Amino acid sequence: MRIITLRSSYKTLSVAEVQSMPNVSIREKYNGRQAMGNIFKIWVLALSITYLVCIFHQPLLSASELSEEEQVSLVKEATVKIYTVYNSPDYSNPWRMLEMNSGGGSGAVIENNRILTCAHVVSDQTFIQVQRYGRVKRFNARVVSVSHEVDLAILTVDEEEFFSDIIPLKVGELPKTQQEVLVYGYPAGGDTLSITQGILSRVEHQSYVHSRYSFLAGQIDAAINPGNSGGPVLMDGQIVGVAMMTYDPDALENTGYMVPPSIIKHFLKDIEDGKHDGIPRIGVLFQIMENPDIKRKYKMPQSRTGVLIYSVLPNSPAKGILENDDVLLSINGHLIADNGTVEFRPMERTRFAYYLEILQMGEIINVEYLRKGKIHTASFKLNRRSEAFSLVPEEQYDRLPRYFIYGGIVFSPLTKNLINSVGEEYEYVSEDLLVEYYYNWPSEKRKEVVVAIQVLAHDINVGYHDLYCWIVKEVNGKEIQDFNEFYSLVNDFSGTYMTFKDKDGWQIVIDHKKAQESHEIILQNYHIPKDRFLGMGKTLQTQE
Repeated sequence: MRIITLRSSYKTLSVAEVQSMPNVSIREKYNGRQAMGNIFKIWVLALSITYLVCIFHQPLLSASELSEEEQVSLVKEATVKIYTVYNSPDYSNPWRMLEMNSGGGSGAVIENNRILTCAHVVSDQTFIQVQRYGRVKRFNARVVSVSHEVDLAILTVDEEEFFSDIIPLKVGELPKTQQEVLVYGYPAGGDTLSITQGILSRVEHQSYVHSRYSFLAGQIDAAINPGNSGGPVLMDGQIVGVAMMTYDPDALENTGYMVPPSIIKHFLKDIEDGKHDGIPRIGVLFQIMENPDIKRKYKMPQSRTGVLIYSVLPNSPAKGILENDDVLLSINGHLIADNGTVEFRPMERTRFAYYLEILQMGEIINVEYLRKGKIHTASFKLNRRSEAFSLVPEEQYDRLPRYFIYGGIVFSPLTKNLINSVGEEYEYVSEDLLVEYYYNWPSEKRKEVVVAIQVLAHDINVGYHDLYCWIVKEVNGKEIQDFNEFYSLVNDFSGTYMTFKDKDGWQIVIDHKKAQESHEIILQNYHIPKDRFLGMGKTLQTQE
């Protein structure tokens, strides 16, 4: 039974007793007090809910909604210093690691307790710690996902204490050229946060130093130094770029580059399913058509522009659709100019690959092309990224090199890492032989280059001890397509003499039975724990 208290007499009455009172005015007075009490309770409840909503909603506020002073304070809190210990493989001796080193960089806290930074800040890492602005304590961190091709990575800290009171930064839109931006980070030479100001001077495709692949990048004139890498570039309190590289100051002063929002957003969307697929490519080689004669030869209408395809690479998703001597006119309705550029913003142009970079792996692309004077359209699914179209892979990270030892000879696929590891005494080998393959494209016959890195001297391989970075073309008379095929041909061999040949016909001949008998002795003599590594070698911390 509900109870109503009469203030004037402090007598407690039931609802039924109030309703039975003979005096109507008194009864109405009681009823009115009851109604007012209910309204007051509802009002208090509403205020409480509003207060709670404000409290819990606060971390979702954007820094751009605050004053300039508040923005600076919140961005400082969200900018962290990263300490990294890393250990890279020795590609000349692929069974061992190089000396351990340490480095660092910067990062920014974004939604869902994540830290956005550059991939090169944490590549080949074995231990990571992060530190907040103005704090002493360092927290252990781990890599959630990494994209070495666009030089971006996501870290997290399992201790929720680290993220307390931080308002995550949001990723904004690409500024207009000549707009001012701020670069936050922890450059070398000090431990405190550095804030530099500059302008976005231009936006175009650049070769990313970390991966050597070309993507859209923003050029800024704010100072970017070692340690700034991974730090946020901000405008109105939102991330409009990630500082990633700078030019040699002797060549260009105060010129740095940032990963733009379109690449950042692509990466974040890509990893929503827990894995990194990368940025798709179509796998065709093309040349510009600014010369009027080449346009006339391929019957290009005067009103149209495009680029001439001269090779469709193996594994290309366009294979069987586009052909050599086709003229690519447009991608998803965006016209390609004769110099291979497209308009991505009014009066701003960049390479037509831009309209591939904004698509996710598995999406459908629509192309318009000219073949023998007639315009055609086609659609196909994008399912390959840049490394699928390289004969010699660009520098690799977070993985161990593949190798196989047979007859004391160390074989491995040719990679940019291996080229980089070649010592000065073998510089002529690098320049004249290895780099020649580095600049070639894969074909149906050869999709990977196999190298005899070195020879571990033993009776079984006398006469070949001076071989270094020798390119293998054939195994027992069969041209090899890649390292996997090479390994199968050697591992499954049951004949008498194993024969390797280079492109000139020079050969290495090894007695197969003797090679088997001496195998363990060679490994013991050179303190080699394993005679092979055939996997991709990705570390557990990454999900590329």
